[in-house]
Amino acid sequence: MADSIPVIPEALVEFAAKIAARPIVPTHSDQATLHVGMSDLPWAEAGDGSALQLLHVDLNQGIWISNTRLPPGHKVITHFHTGMVYAVTHQGRWYYAETPDAVNSPGSYLFEPAGSVHTLCTPADQEGDTIAWFAVYGANINIDEDGKIVSIVDARAALDIYRGYCDALGLDTSKLIVVGE
Repeated sequence: MADSIPVIPEALVEFAAKIAARPIVPTHSDQATLHVGMSDLPWAEAGDGSALQLLHVDLNQGIWISNTRLPPGHKVITHFHTGMVYAVTHQGRWYYAETPDAVNSPGSYLFEPAGSVHTLCTPADQEGDTIAWFAVYGANINIDEDGKIVSIVDARAALDIYRGYCDALGLDTSKLIVVGE
């Protein structure tokens, strides 16, 4: 028995040949890239001078990506992140009240680990709005001064709020990238 050579079924030999013949890198793709221009989606105004332009939501991964616009002297509610956040500043400046010396300015990149708690602020003395790009995994758990939860915003909530706002005003969101619906 030890001297016998195993017999490989012909179907497996053919399958192995097909796999071996595949290119390492595909020569074409059925997946088209998706593009969102700066003015392709509306800004959802919050009524306090701030606004959000939702760009991409992946409900399978629980991520939402947006541009956020904040006026000078603005303070966002303190919040806790259940997942990681990536941020790139396009214009203006911003910082966290908890770390005021770490000021984000145009071109700055910021990584927020899951579990971080902070209060985003813009300087009152700056000219013009701050615009920053955020990719948020998980949820923002918004808390008041006493540490009590006042709201939770995750990918589904961000999508529902943004679409509801835009639908109510007849604004086009057809370019919004949504995965997992």
